Amino acid sequence: MRSEQVVGILMSLTAVSSYLNYRFVKLPKTIGLTIITLVLSFFIAVSGKCGWDVEEFAAHLLDGIGFHETFLHGTLGFLLFAASLHVNAMELSKYKTIIVLLATVSVILSTFMIGFGTYGLTQLLEIPIPLEYCLVFGALISPTDPITALGILKTANAPKGLEMKIAGEALFNDGMGIVLFVVLLGLAVGGENKWTISSAMIFFLRQGIGGVLAGFVMGSLAARLLRTIDNSEVAISLTLGMVAGGYAFAHSVIEVSGPICMAVAGLSVGNLLHDGNMSRHTLQRLNAFWELLDDVLNAILFVTIGLEFLSLSFRMDTAIASIGAIIITMMARWLSVMLPVASVSMFRKFSPNVVLIMTWGGLRGGISIALALTLPLGPTRDFILVVTYAVVLFSIMVQGLTLGGLVRRITKLKSFQEEYPHAKETPVYRLSDLPKHALKDALKDAVE
Repeated sequence: MRSEQVVGILMSLTAVSSYLNYRFVKLPKTIGLTIITLVLSFFIAVSGKCGWDVEEFAAHLLDGIGFHETFLHGTLGFLLFAASLHVNAMELSKYKTIIVLLATVSVILSTFMIGFGTYGLTQLLEIPIPLEYCLVFGALISPTDPITALGILKTANAPKGLEMKIAGEALFNDGMGIVLFVVLLGLAVGGENKWTISSAMIFFLRQGIGGVLAGFVMGSLAARLLRTIDNSEVAISLTLGMVAGGYAFAHSVIEVSGPICMAVAGLSVGNLLHDGNMSRHTLQRLNAFWELLDDVLNAILFVTIGLEFLSLSFRMDTAIASIGAIIITMMARWLSVMLPVASVSMFRKFSPNVVLIMTWGGLRGGISIALALTLPLGPTRDFILVVTYAVVLFSIMVQGLTLGGLVRRITKLKSFQEEYPHAKETPVYRLSDLPKHALKDALKDAVE
């Protein structure tokens, strides 16, 4: 199937799914689009069993999409830049200690807890999965997905402090998760990819610190250029070029973490444009463009996640293992959040319910599926892909649907209101802190 056919079909499916969700399903877009395409995938699978030649066409479509390459090396950089562009760096810096711990220590703890827990589960079910690959599964499922988390948080009305912790963690821990995944997969595969402790530490430092430094330099340079102009078309072209070229440069040339690089670059650009020649109208149009691109790419992502159901084969043992993996993942998430919060709480007060909200708000998404698709072909890959998909679906459809209600229920508690006296204030995380009416006007201008 040619690339223009794949793009045309995918865009059409996204448009129709978005309309159906808006008119009839009326769920948050992240959840609604996934459910609609899951239903479509189910009907395609059933039609294949009935002898209709639709399943083969869908398989060709999925091959043409190439979820791993399209997402990890295509849209991920744009989505992370768009998400971080709207985050207030000054607000984020208030929670830097806990965010750093959650993005590093929590991911490592969760990886090994999930890995050993999954290995015990597979041994109990007599499924022959090596411990090394169970740890690989722990690495790919541990990081919370920034695209999923931020998409759900937009509708959850979480207090500023909690949203900043969850958003900040989600923006940076995917880079750590990818680095852990690469190291553990190298250990599992062996051969030329074998890692030593020293080489793994150097790789961690280069990817993490190198990604931060590269993102700051790229973002600062782009912001300096943007501050010398007052033209929205040029500003949009500059930011698009920086993301596309910067991600490729970070990943392929200097070999640092592309996701971390783009998250830091977005923060730098979004918070260094307050002074300069750029007028408020130009800022509005630039912000509107990235809001629109973020929405469109998000919609395509979750439609693709729903379609990936067609590539899976469920059996009774994998179904039971999937349920067990969901429980193990949630327990590991709770412990890996509780320990850093407990250590920081010796110096700073936290709400007694912050661990519960951050545990339930740790949503998984496309990054986990994309990483699972990179595993070597074989029964182990098939098992890990099915279990990963089950955890991601539970995260999106169950945690995502109930997160808003959980936040609203807990924010009514007296202990929470004492910790967050301004919990009902609507947080503003927009480029140059633009008001909502300005964003709406800018979107109208962009459409016109």
